[in-house]
Amino acid sequence: MKDPHLLLIRFSALGDVAMTVPVIRCLYKAYPRLKITFVSRPDVAPLFQEFENFNFYPTDFNGRHKGIKGLWSLFQELKTIPFSMVADLHSVIRTYFLNLFFKLHGYKVKSVYKGRLEKKALTRRKNKKFQPLTHTCYRYADVFRKLELPISFEEHEFPEKNELPQSIESLFGSSEKKWIGIAPFANHLGKIYPLDLMQHVINFLQKDHQIFLFGAGKKEQEQLEVWENAYKNVCNTAEKIKLKEQLDLMPYLDLMISMDSANGHMAANTGIRVLTLWGMTHPFCGFSPFNQPLDHAITLDRTQYPLIPTSVYGNVIPLNYQDAFRSLNPKTVIEKALELLE
Repeated sequence: MKDPHLLLIRFSALGDVAMTVPVIRCLYKAYPRLKITFVSRPDVAPLFQEFENFNFYPTDFNGRHKGIKGLWSLFQELKTIPFSMVADLHSVIRTYFLNLFFKLHGYKVKSVYKGRLEKKALTRRKNKKFQPLTHTCYRYADVFRKLELPISFEEHEFPEKNELPQSIESLFGSSEKKWIGIAPFANHLGKIYPLDLMQHVINFLQKDHQIFLFGAGKKEQEQLEVWENAYKNVCNTAEKIKLKEQLDLMPYLDLMISMDSANGHMAANTGIRVLTLWGMTHPFCGFSPFNQPLDHAITLDRTQYPLIPTSVYGNVIPLNYQDAFRSLNPKTVIEKALELLE
Protein backbone atom coordinates (compact mmCIF):
# COMPACT_ATOMS: atom_id res chain seq x y z
CA MET A 1 0.00 0.00 0.00
CA LYS A 2 1.50 3.33 -1.07
CA ASP A 3 1.70 6.06 1.56
CA PRO A 4 -1.55 5.21 3.37
CA HIS A 5 -3.21 7.96 5.40
CA LEU A 6 -5.17 6.68 8.37
CA LEU A 7 -7.93 8.53 10.17
CA LEU A 8 -8.02 7.19 13.74
CA ILE A 9 -10.98 7.94 16.01
CA ARG A 10 -10.94 7.49 19.78
CA PHE A 11 -12.75 10.14 21.80
CA SER A 12 -12.42 9.01 25.44
CA ALA A 13 -11.52 8.07 28.10
CA LEU A 14 -7.94 9.17 28.75
CA GLY A 15 -6.70 5.68 29.65
CA ASP A 16 -8.24 4.12 26.54
CA VAL A 17 -6.69 6.85 24.40
CA ALA A 18 -3.32 6.25 26.08
CA MET A 19 -3.51 2.58 25.10
CA THR A 20 -3.46 3.57 21.44
CA VAL A 21 0.11 4.87 21.81
CA PRO A 22 2.00 1.53 21.70
CA VAL A 23 -0.23 0.43 18.83
CA ILE A 24 0.63 3.57 16.85
CA ARG A 25 4.33 2.99 17.54
CA CYS A 26 4.03 -0.45 15.97
CA LEU A 27 2.15 1.00 13.00
CA TYR A 28 4.94 3.47 12.29
CA LYS A 29 7.54 0.73 12.78
CA ALA A 30 5.82 -1.49 10.20
CA TYR A 31 4.82 1.33 7.83
CA PRO A 32 7.38 4.17 8.05
CA ARG A 33 5.64 6.26 5.36
CA LEU A 34 2.27 6.03 7.07
CA LYS A 35 0.39 9.26 7.79
CA ILE A 36 -2.03 9.45 10.71
CA THR A 37 -4.74 11.91 11.66
CA PHE A 38 -6.02 11.24 15.18
CA VAL A 39 -9.43 12.61 16.19
CA SER A 40 -10.02 13.01 19.92
CA ARG A 41 -10.59 15.38 22.82
CA PRO A 42 -8.16 18.32 22.81
CA ASP A 43 -6.78 17.59 26.29
CA VAL A 44 -5.24 14.25 25.22
CA ALA A 45 -2.98 15.78 22.55
CA PRO A 46 0.19 15.62 24.74
CA LEU A 47 0.01 11.81 24.69
CA PHE A 48 1.18 11.87 21.08
CA GLN A 49 4.07 14.34 21.30
CA GLU A 50 6.59 11.67 20.30
CA PHE A 51 5.14 11.09 16.82
CA GLU A 52 6.13 12.71 13.56
CA ASN A 53 4.01 12.65 10.41
CA PHE A 54 1.09 12.80 12.85
CA ASN A 55 -1.82 15.21 12.81
CA PHE A 56 -3.97 15.63 15.92
CA TYR A 57 -7.49 16.84 15.21
CA PRO A 58 -9.33 18.12 18.34
CA THR A 59 -13.08 17.68 18.77
CA ASP A 60 -15.47 20.20 20.30
CA PHE A 61 -18.47 18.23 21.57
CA ASN A 62 -19.64 21.11 23.75
CA GLY A 63 -19.65 23.47 20.78
CA ARG A 64 -19.55 23.06 17.02
CA HIS A 65 -19.49 19.23 17.14
CA LYS A 66 -22.43 18.82 19.54
CA GLY A 67 -25.31 16.53 18.56
CA ILE A 68 -26.09 14.97 15.17
CA LYS A 69 -25.72 18.31 13.41
CA GLY A 70 -22.32 18.76 15.06
CA LEU A 71 -21.20 15.28 13.99
CA TRP A 72 -22.15 16.18 10.42
CA SER A 73 -20.04 19.33 10.77
CA LEU A 74 -17.16 17.24 12.11
CA PHE A 75 -17.48 14.90 9.14
CA GLN A 76 -17.48 17.85 6.72
CA GLU A 77 -14.29 19.13 8.33
CA LEU A 78 -12.58 15.75 8.35
CA LYS A 79 -13.33 14.86 4.75
CA THR A 80 -11.15 17.78 3.62
CA ILE A 81 -8.20 15.74 4.94
CA PRO A 82 -6.83 13.38 2.26
CA PHE A 83 -7.05 10.19 4.33
CA SER A 84 -7.63 6.84 2.66
CA MET A 85 -9.26 4.76 5.42
CA VAL A 86 -10.88 5.06 8.84
CA ALA A 87 -10.12 3.13 12.03
CA ASP A 88 -12.84 3.54 14.64
CA LEU A 89 -11.19 2.61 17.94
CA HIS A 90 -14.19 3.61 20.04
CA SER A 91 -17.39 1.98 18.70
CA VAL A 92 -19.99 4.22 20.35
CA ILE A 93 -23.07 6.04 19.03
CA ARG A 94 -21.03 9.10 17.97
CA THR A 95 -18.65 7.01 15.89
CA TYR A 96 -21.52 4.94 14.45
CA PHE A 97 -22.96 8.11 12.93
CA LEU A 98 -19.55 9.26 11.69
CA ASN A 99 -18.87 5.82 10.22
CA LEU A 100 -22.17 5.93 8.35
CA PHE A 101 -21.22 9.29 6.83
CA PHE A 102 -17.80 7.95 5.84
CA LYS A 103 -19.20 4.76 4.30
CA LEU A 104 -21.83 6.64 2.32
CA HIS A 105 -19.01 8.69 0.83
CA GLY A 106 -17.00 5.62 -0.17
CA TYR A 107 -14.41 5.38 2.62
CA LYS A 108 -13.16 2.06 3.95
CA VAL A 109 -14.11 1.92 7.65
CA LYS A 110 -13.34 -0.71 10.30
CA SER A 111 -14.38 -0.58 13.96
CA VAL A 112 -12.99 -2.10 17.14
CA TYR A 113 -14.74 -5.16 18.50
CA LYS A 114 -15.15 -4.42 22.20
CA GLY A 115 -16.37 -7.86 23.23
CA ARG A 116 -19.31 -6.43 25.14
CA LEU A 117 -20.97 -9.84 25.63
CA GLU A 118 -17.72 -11.34 26.93
CA LYS A 119 -17.30 -8.45 29.36
CA LYS A 120 -20.89 -8.83 30.49
CA ALA A 121 -20.25 -12.53 31.21
CA LEU A 122 -17.11 -11.64 33.17
CA THR A 123 -18.80 -8.96 35.30
CA ARG A 124 -22.28 -10.41 35.87
CA ARG A 125 -23.25 -11.69 39.31
CA LYS A 126 -24.68 -15.09 38.32
CA ASN A 127 -22.90 -17.65 36.15
CA LYS A 128 -19.85 -15.40 35.97
CA LYS A 129 -17.28 -16.54 33.41
CA PHE A 130 -14.05 -15.59 35.14
CA GLN A 131 -11.45 -15.77 32.40
CA PRO A 132 -8.98 -13.31 30.85
CA LEU A 133 -10.34 -11.34 27.90
CA THR A 134 -8.43 -9.97 24.92
CA HIS A 135 -6.35 -6.96 25.89
CA THR A 136 -7.54 -3.63 24.47
CA CYS A 137 -4.25 -3.05 22.62
CA TYR A 138 -4.82 -6.28 20.68
CA ARG A 139 -8.40 -5.25 19.94
CA TYR A 140 -7.02 -2.01 18.47
CA ALA A 141 -4.42 -3.95 16.48
CA ASP A 142 -7.14 -6.15 15.02
CA VAL A 143 -8.79 -3.07 13.49
CA PHE A 144 -5.62 -2.37 11.53
CA ARG A 145 -5.41 -6.01 10.46
CA LYS A 146 -8.89 -5.59 8.95
CA LEU A 147 -7.56 -2.52 7.13
CA GLU A 148 -4.72 -4.66 5.73
CA LEU A 149 -2.17 -3.01 8.02
CA PRO A 150 -1.17 -5.88 10.31
CA ILE A 151 1.28 -5.13 13.13
CA SER A 152 3.34 -7.12 15.62
CA PHE A 153 3.89 -6.04 19.21
CA GLU A 154 7.20 -7.90 19.11
CA GLU A 155 8.44 -4.98 17.01
CA HIS A 156 7.43 -2.42 19.65
CA GLU A 157 10.14 -0.08 20.92
CA PHE A 158 9.89 2.46 23.71
CA PRO A 159 11.02 5.97 22.72
CA GLU A 160 14.00 7.80 24.15
CA LYS A 161 13.36 10.00 27.16
CA ASN A 162 12.65 13.67 26.69
CA GLU A 163 14.55 16.07 28.90
CA LEU A 164 13.42 16.13 32.51
CA PRO A 165 11.13 19.12 33.15
CA GLN A 166 13.26 22.02 34.37
CA SER A 167 11.24 22.60 37.54
CA ILE A 168 11.72 18.94 38.54
CA GLU A 169 15.36 18.89 37.49
CA SER A 170 16.18 21.96 39.59
CA LEU A 171 14.46 20.56 42.68
CA PHE A 172 15.26 16.85 42.55
CA GLY A 173 17.87 16.29 39.83
CA SER A 174 20.68 15.71 42.31
CA SER A 175 18.65 13.37 44.53
CA GLU A 176 20.11 9.90 45.05
CA LYS A 177 16.78 8.53 46.20
CA LYS A 178 14.76 6.29 43.93
CA TRP A 179 11.73 8.04 42.45
CA ILE A 180 8.22 6.64 42.87
CA GLY A 181 5.13 8.04 41.19
CA ILE A 182 1.81 7.55 42.94
CA ALA A 183 -1.52 8.18 41.20
CA PRO A 184 -4.12 7.50 43.90
CA PHE A 185 -7.28 8.48 42.00
CA ALA A 186 -9.59 7.07 39.32
CA ASN A 187 -12.86 8.08 37.69
CA HIS A 188 -14.99 5.85 39.92
CA LEU A 189 -14.98 5.21 43.66
CA GLY A 190 -14.81 1.45 43.15
CA LYS A 191 -11.32 1.84 41.68
CA ILE A 192 -9.85 4.14 44.35
CA TYR A 193 -7.79 2.61 47.16
CA PRO A 194 -9.04 4.25 50.40
CA LEU A 195 -7.07 7.46 50.87
CA ASP A 196 -6.32 6.86 54.55
CA LEU A 197 -4.70 3.54 53.60
CA MET A 198 -2.86 5.14 50.70
CA GLN A 199 -1.53 7.68 53.17
CA HIS A 200 0.12 4.81 55.08
CA VAL A 201 1.78 3.71 51.84
CA ILE A 202 2.99 7.24 51.08
CA ASN A 203 4.19 7.82 54.65
CA PHE A 204 6.33 4.69 54.63
CA LEU A 205 7.75 4.94 51.11
CA GLN A 206 8.64 8.63 51.34
CA LYS A 207 11.07 7.97 54.18
CA ASP A 208 13.66 6.51 51.82
CA HIS A 209 12.28 7.49 48.39
CA GLN A 210 11.20 10.60 46.51
CA ILE A 211 7.45 10.49 45.88
CA PHE A 212 5.76 12.28 42.98
CA LEU A 213 1.97 12.53 43.19
CA PHE A 214 -0.21 12.60 40.07
CA GLY A 215 -3.81 13.78 39.75
CA ALA A 216 -5.87 16.31 37.83
CA GLY A 217 -9.22 17.26 39.38
CA LYS A 218 -9.65 20.12 41.85
CA LYS A 219 -10.56 17.86 44.78
CA GLU A 220 -7.71 15.54 43.86
CA GLN A 221 -5.22 18.39 43.88
CA GLU A 222 -6.42 19.52 47.29
CA GLN A 223 -5.71 16.05 48.71
CA LEU A 224 -2.33 15.89 46.99
CA GLU A 225 -1.43 19.25 48.50
CA VAL A 226 -2.23 17.91 51.96
CA TRP A 227 0.18 15.04 51.47
CA GLU A 228 2.85 17.27 49.96
CA ASN A 229 2.68 19.58 52.95
CA ALA A 230 2.67 16.70 55.44
CA TYR A 231 5.74 14.84 54.20
CA LYS A 232 9.26 15.94 53.40
CA ASN A 233 9.91 13.76 50.33
CA VAL A 234 6.57 14.20 48.57
CA CYS A 235 6.02 16.42 45.52
CA ASN A 236 2.60 17.23 44.03
CA THR A 237 3.22 17.30 40.27
CA ALA A 238 -0.31 18.53 39.55
CA GLU A 239 0.58 21.79 41.25
CA LYS A 240 3.93 22.25 39.50
CA ILE A 241 3.81 20.88 35.94
CA LYS A 242 1.25 20.31 33.18
CA LEU A 243 0.34 17.00 31.56
CA LYS A 244 3.05 17.26 28.89
CA GLU A 245 5.74 17.71 31.55
CA GLN A 246 4.23 14.95 33.68
CA LEU A 247 4.62 12.64 30.70
CA ASP A 248 8.24 13.77 30.35
CA LEU A 249 8.82 13.02 34.05
CA MET A 250 7.38 9.49 34.01
CA PRO A 251 10.31 7.78 32.19
CA TYR A 252 12.60 8.95 35.00
CA LEU A 253 10.54 7.20 37.68
CA ASP A 254 11.76 3.92 39.10
CA LEU A 255 8.18 2.82 39.74
CA MET A 256 4.61 4.05 39.29
CA ILE A 257 1.88 2.98 41.71
CA SER A 258 -1.50 3.52 40.12
CA MET A 259 -5.10 2.52 40.33
CA ASP A 260 -6.82 1.01 37.29
CA SER A 261 -6.56 4.44 35.69
CA ALA A 262 -4.99 6.57 32.98
CA ASN A 263 -1.77 7.37 34.84
CA GLY A 264 -0.90 3.68 34.93
CA HIS A 265 -1.27 3.48 31.15
CA MET A 266 0.72 6.66 30.55
CA ALA A 267 3.54 5.44 32.78
CA ALA A 268 3.55 2.00 31.15
CA ASN A 269 3.93 3.68 27.76
CA THR A 270 7.32 4.98 28.89
CA GLY A 271 8.61 1.49 29.69
CA ILE A 272 8.87 1.79 33.48
CA ARG A 273 7.45 -0.69 35.98
CA VAL A 274 3.87 -0.01 37.02
CA LEU A 275 2.23 -1.48 40.11
CA THR A 276 -1.55 -1.35 39.75
CA LEU A 277 -4.13 -1.74 42.53
CA TRP A 278 -7.49 -3.19 41.50
CA GLY A 279 -10.71 -2.79 43.46
CA MET A 280 -14.03 -3.53 41.76
CA THR A 281 -12.27 -4.11 38.43
CA HIS A 282 -9.74 -6.74 37.40
CA PRO A 283 -6.90 -7.13 34.84
CA PHE A 284 -8.89 -9.90 33.16
CA CYS A 285 -11.19 -7.19 31.71
CA GLY A 286 -8.41 -6.36 29.25
CA PHE A 287 -7.35 -2.96 30.54
CA SER A 288 -4.06 -3.67 32.30
CA PRO A 289 -1.18 -1.30 31.46
CA PHE A 290 0.78 -2.18 28.33
CA ASN A 291 3.63 -4.69 28.65
CA GLN A 292 3.15 -5.14 32.40
CA PRO A 293 3.03 -8.74 33.71
CA LEU A 294 0.07 -9.87 35.79
CA ASP A 295 2.46 -10.09 38.72
CA HIS A 296 2.58 -6.27 38.73
CA ALA A 297 -1.12 -6.12 39.66
CA ILE A 298 -2.59 -6.49 43.12
CA THR A 299 -6.19 -7.66 43.09
CA LEU A 300 -8.67 -8.37 45.86
CA ASP A 301 -9.30 -11.88 47.19
CA ARG A 302 -12.10 -13.35 45.07
CA THR A 303 -12.81 -16.10 47.58
CA GLN A 304 -13.91 -13.30 49.88
CA TYR A 305 -15.36 -11.07 47.12
CA PRO A 306 -16.47 -13.44 44.33
CA LEU A 307 -18.46 -10.79 42.43
CA ILE A 308 -15.24 -9.04 41.38
CA PRO A 309 -14.95 -7.76 38.73
CA THR A 310 -18.32 -6.10 39.29
CA SER A 311 -18.06 -3.93 36.17
CA VAL A 312 -15.60 -2.86 33.52
CA TYR A 313 -15.60 0.74 34.75
CA GLY A 314 -15.52 0.24 38.52
CA ASN A 315 -18.81 2.10 38.91
CA VAL A 316 -20.71 -0.82 40.45
CA ILE A 317 -20.20 -1.47 44.17
CA PRO A 318 -22.47 -4.31 45.35
CA LEU A 319 -24.00 -4.49 48.81
CA ASN A 320 -21.37 -5.37 51.43
CA TYR A 321 -18.57 -4.49 48.98
CA GLN A 322 -18.23 -0.86 50.09
CA ASP A 323 -15.19 -1.72 52.21
CA ALA A 324 -13.80 -4.47 49.99
CA PHE A 325 -10.76 -2.40 49.00
CA ARG A 326 -9.94 -2.06 52.72
CA SER A 327 -9.11 -5.75 52.74
CA LEU A 328 -5.90 -4.84 50.89
CA ASN A 329 -3.39 -4.12 53.63
CA PRO A 330 -1.02 -1.18 53.00
CA LYS A 331 1.80 -3.52 54.06
CA THR A 332 1.06 -5.70 51.01
CA VAL A 333 1.29 -2.67 48.70
CA ILE A 334 4.51 -1.47 50.33
CA GLU A 335 6.19 -4.88 50.16
CA LYS A 336 5.27 -5.30 46.50
CA ALA A 337 6.53 -1.81 45.68
CA LEU A 338 9.87 -2.51 47.38
CA GLU A 339 10.12 -5.82 45.54
CA LEU A 340 9.63 -4.11 42.18
CA LEU A 341 12.15 -1.42 43.08
CA GLU A 342 14.88 -4.02 43.55
